[in-house]
Amino acid sequence: MTLTAAPPGLRPRARRIRGPLVGAALMGAATLALHVRDPHVRHSWGVCPLYALTGVYCPGCGGLRAVNDLGNGHLGAAASSNLLLVLTIPVAVVLFVRWSHAAWAGREVAVVPPVPSWVRIGVVVAVTAFMVARNLPGSWLAP
Repeated sequence: MTLTAAPPGLRPRARRIRGPLVGAALMGAATLALHVRDPHVRHSWGVCPLYALTGVYCPGCGGLRAVNDLGNGHLGAAASSNLLLVLTIPVAVVLFVRWSHAAWAGREVAVVPPVPSWVRIGVVVAVTAFMVARNLPGSWLAP
Protein backbone atom coordinates (compact mmCIF):
# COMPACT_ATOMS: atom_id res chain seq x y z
CA MET A 1 0.00 0.00 0.00
CA THR A 2 1.48 3.36 -1.00
CA LEU A 3 0.41 6.71 0.27
CA THR A 4 0.32 9.53 -2.22
CA ALA A 5 -0.70 13.13 -1.91
CA ALA A 6 -4.28 13.89 -2.79
CA PRO A 7 -4.80 15.56 -6.15
CA PRO A 8 -4.98 19.37 -5.83
CA GLY A 9 -8.73 19.44 -6.50
CA LEU A 10 -9.41 17.13 -3.54
CA ARG A 11 -7.42 19.06 -0.97
CA PRO A 12 -9.25 21.72 1.04
CA ARG A 13 -9.08 25.20 -0.52
CA ALA A 14 -7.30 26.65 2.53
CA ARG A 15 -4.48 24.17 2.03
CA ARG A 16 -4.36 24.70 -1.76
CA ILE A 17 -3.90 28.47 -1.53
CA ARG A 18 -1.28 28.31 1.22
CA GLY A 19 1.60 28.62 -1.29
CA PRO A 20 0.28 31.74 -3.02
CA LEU A 21 -0.62 33.33 0.33
CA VAL A 22 2.83 32.67 1.76
CA GLY A 23 4.41 34.01 -1.44
CA ALA A 24 2.29 37.18 -1.27
CA ALA A 25 3.12 37.65 2.42
CA LEU A 26 6.86 37.28 1.77
CA MET A 27 6.77 39.76 -1.12
CA GLY A 28 4.74 42.17 1.00
CA ALA A 29 7.21 41.87 3.89
CA ALA A 30 10.17 42.43 1.56
CA THR A 31 8.50 45.47 0.02
CA LEU A 32 7.69 46.84 3.48
CA ALA A 33 11.30 46.28 4.57
CA LEU A 34 12.47 48.27 1.54
CA HIS A 35 10.05 51.03 2.48
CA VAL A 36 11.25 51.14 6.09
CA ARG A 37 14.98 50.94 5.30
CA ASP A 38 15.49 53.09 2.21
CA PRO A 39 17.86 51.47 -0.31
CA HIS A 40 18.68 54.93 -1.72
CA VAL A 41 20.90 55.45 1.34
CA ARG A 42 24.36 54.25 0.32
CA HIS A 43 25.19 50.73 1.59
CA SER A 44 21.96 50.46 3.61
CA TRP A 45 21.40 46.99 2.14
CA GLY A 46 25.02 46.15 1.40
CA VAL A 47 26.77 46.16 -1.96
CA CYS A 48 26.31 44.01 -5.06
CA PRO A 49 29.14 41.43 -4.92
CA LEU A 50 29.79 41.65 -8.67
CA TYR A 51 30.00 45.43 -8.51
CA ALA A 52 32.22 45.30 -5.40
CA LEU A 53 34.66 42.89 -7.07
CA THR A 54 34.68 44.17 -10.65
CA GLY A 55 32.99 47.58 -10.81
CA VAL A 56 30.51 46.11 -13.33
CA TYR A 57 26.77 46.61 -12.81
CA CYS A 58 24.86 43.33 -12.91
CA PRO A 59 21.32 43.11 -14.33
CA GLY A 60 19.95 43.25 -10.76
CA CYS A 61 21.85 46.34 -9.62
CA GLY A 62 19.35 49.03 -8.67
CA GLY A 63 16.57 46.49 -8.20
CA LEU A 64 16.05 47.31 -4.51
CA ARG A 65 15.82 51.01 -5.30
CA ALA A 66 13.39 50.25 -8.14
CA VAL A 67 11.08 48.27 -5.84
CA ASN A 68 11.26 51.05 -3.26
CA ASP A 69 10.39 53.63 -5.91
CA LEU A 70 7.48 51.53 -7.17
CA GLY A 71 6.22 51.18 -3.61
CA ASN A 72 6.26 54.96 -3.35
CA GLY A 73 4.48 55.36 -6.70
CA HIS A 74 7.47 56.72 -8.64
CA LEU A 75 7.45 54.73 -11.88
CA GLY A 76 9.97 56.99 -13.65
CA ALA A 77 12.47 56.76 -10.79
CA ALA A 78 12.01 52.99 -10.66
CA ALA A 79 12.68 52.70 -14.40
CA SER A 80 15.76 54.85 -13.91
CA SER A 81 17.05 52.53 -11.19
CA ASN A 82 16.47 49.25 -13.06
CA LEU A 83 14.44 49.28 -16.26
CA LEU A 84 14.69 45.52 -16.73
CA LEU A 85 13.10 44.84 -13.35
CA VAL A 86 10.29 47.30 -13.99
CA LEU A 87 9.55 45.64 -17.35
CA THR A 88 9.52 42.12 -15.88
CA ILE A 89 7.25 42.85 -12.91
CA PRO A 90 4.05 42.63 -15.02
CA VAL A 91 5.14 39.17 -16.21
CA ALA A 92 5.73 38.08 -12.61
CA VAL A 93 2.32 39.44 -11.58
CA VAL A 94 0.58 37.53 -14.41
CA LEU A 95 2.36 34.30 -13.41
CA PHE A 96 1.45 34.86 -9.74
CA VAL A 97 -2.22 35.52 -10.56
CA ARG A 98 -2.29 32.42 -12.78
CA TRP A 99 -0.82 30.30 -9.98
CA SER A 100 -3.19 31.76 -7.37
CA HIS A 101 -6.26 31.24 -9.56
CA ALA A 102 -5.29 27.64 -10.30
CA ALA A 103 -4.76 26.95 -6.59
CA TRP A 104 -8.12 28.52 -5.76
CA ALA A 105 -9.91 26.50 -8.46
CA GLY A 106 -8.16 23.25 -7.53
CA ARG A 107 -6.22 22.84 -10.76
CA GLU A 108 -2.61 21.80 -10.81
CA VAL A 109 -0.46 24.24 -12.73
CA ALA A 110 3.27 24.90 -12.89
CA VAL A 111 4.23 28.17 -11.23
CA VAL A 112 6.34 28.97 -14.27
CA PRO A 113 4.89 27.33 -17.37
CA PRO A 114 7.21 25.54 -19.78
CA VAL A 115 8.56 27.91 -22.40
CA PRO A 116 10.12 27.18 -25.78
CA SER A 117 13.90 27.24 -26.03
CA TRP A 118 13.80 30.31 -28.33
CA VAL A 119 12.11 32.27 -25.51
CA ARG A 120 14.77 31.20 -23.01
CA ILE A 121 17.52 32.14 -25.45
CA GLY A 122 15.80 35.49 -26.08
CA VAL A 123 15.65 36.20 -22.35
CA VAL A 124 19.36 35.41 -21.92
CA VAL A 125 20.23 37.65 -24.89
CA ALA A 126 18.03 40.49 -23.56
CA VAL A 127 19.48 40.30 -20.05
CA THR A 128 23.03 40.18 -21.43
CA ALA A 129 22.34 43.13 -23.74
CA PHE A 130 20.87 45.07 -20.81
CA MET A 131 23.96 44.34 -18.71
CA VAL A 132 26.31 45.43 -21.48
CA ALA A 133 24.29 48.56 -22.26
CA ARG A 134 24.14 49.71 -18.65
CA ASN A 135 27.92 49.40 -18.32
CA LEU A 136 28.75 51.53 -21.36
CA PRO A 137 30.31 54.89 -20.48
CA GLY A 138 27.63 57.54 -19.99
CA SER A 139 24.77 55.04 -20.28
CA TRP A 140 21.41 56.24 -19.00
CA LEU A 141 20.69 52.64 -17.92
CA ALA A 142 23.37 52.70 -15.19
CA PRO A 143 21.83 52.70 -11.71
